[in-house]
Amino acid sequence: MSGRTQLMWDEAVTGYDFGRDHPMDPVRLALTRSLVGAFGLDREVAVVAAKTAGDSTLRLVHREDYIRAVQAASADPGTADPSYGLGTMDDPAFTGMHEVSALIAGQSVGAAEAVWRGDALHAVNFAGGLHHAMPGAASGFCVYNDAALAIARLLELGAERVAYVDVDVHHGDGVQAAFWEDPRVLTVSLHEHPRTLFPQTGWPEETGADSAEGSAVNVALPAGTGDAGWLRAFHAVVPELLEDFRPQVLVTQHGADTHFEDPLAHLAVSLDAQRAVQTACHELAHEHADGRWVALGGGGYAVVEVVPRSWTHLVAIAAERPVDPATVIPESWRQEVYARTRRLGPARMTDGRWPVSWAPWEAGYDPADRLDQAVLATRRAVFPLRGLLA
Repeated sequence: MSGRTQLMWDEAVTGYDFGRDHPMDPVRLALTRSLVGAFGLDREVAVVAAKTAGDSTLRLVHREDYIRAVQAASADPGTADPSYGLGTMDDPAFTGMHEVSALIAGQSVGAAEAVWRGDALHAVNFAGGLHHAMPGAASGFCVYNDAALAIARLLELGAERVAYVDVDVHHGDGVQAAFWEDPRVLTVSLHEHPRTLFPQTGWPEETGADSAEGSAVNVALPAGTGDAGWLRAFHAVVPELLEDFRPQVLVTQHGADTHFEDPLAHLAVSLDAQRAVQTACHELAHEHADGRWVALGGGGYAVVEVVPRSWTHLVAIAAERPVDPATVIPESWRQEVYARTRRLGPARMTDGRWPVSWAPWEAGYDPADRLDQAVLATRRAVFPLRGLLA
């Protein structure tokens, strides 16, 4: 083991830019990297820039005709073909789109390779987690599905069981679709209910193809779910499934858009609960995957207030140098925030809700509670397929 944790970073990933008024503002990546540096975490990890994913790597998940369509739109945005999800309001084409999307994918693939080969135990790519991209189409601000590509590379390298846990507020539909028929991959997504949020998928009854029944798991959370409910749902589903599946690698997606300040969704989760789930994923990787953990970013559109703090916590946890939530944020970073955005940055690494409490599922459930109904729907749909008690 040459290094315990790798942080995948290339400044060029900030070129993933759909335009001035688009929610996916790349300043969130730049500010996260700066906050990681402000806490000295980049001295605790190996900062690595992986190579861009080439066409043969992209073809592990994406169709050849789609890759060509992205390349054409990247060279001339005016030719973007909406039938491939390109040139739309969600995914407007921009010059260099293929190159920077493939670069982000390359960081996640590089993270997976490093963990599988033992160059690192943990690897983080907070620029990744673009989980909506489909094999043949862009979707939901995502051009290439780096999470699915990382998993596909792990399988190519010989992994027999890979678990993917997605806690973004939106359903991890693209990753689920990529491995719908593959029992070697367990996909678990906790997200806002499809009745109230894009992409309107991720129902509990979506459990995988006949050849892979029980390999897709979806917890559809009621709008308004807060810290206690979110953590209760996570712990009522994820640990038991991972214990049963025994993954060789754990891949997790940590979209920060579950936060109560996020403008595009309707959950009410705090930064402190996000940190608690990040910590739980780290512990679960050690309990069930010999510590092999690939952690990705994802959504998150409170680009100053939430995203940099959440993903800095993620890097710190992966580095096994966690930042105390009460820690005051360095003034130098807050000055950078103002210089870049003319907005005031947060003062501490907490929303004031630490430690977060929640009621374990084992203590019983309330059949009249909407959150418990959601959890029970998932357990009843999936657990019997895996030989577990619902």
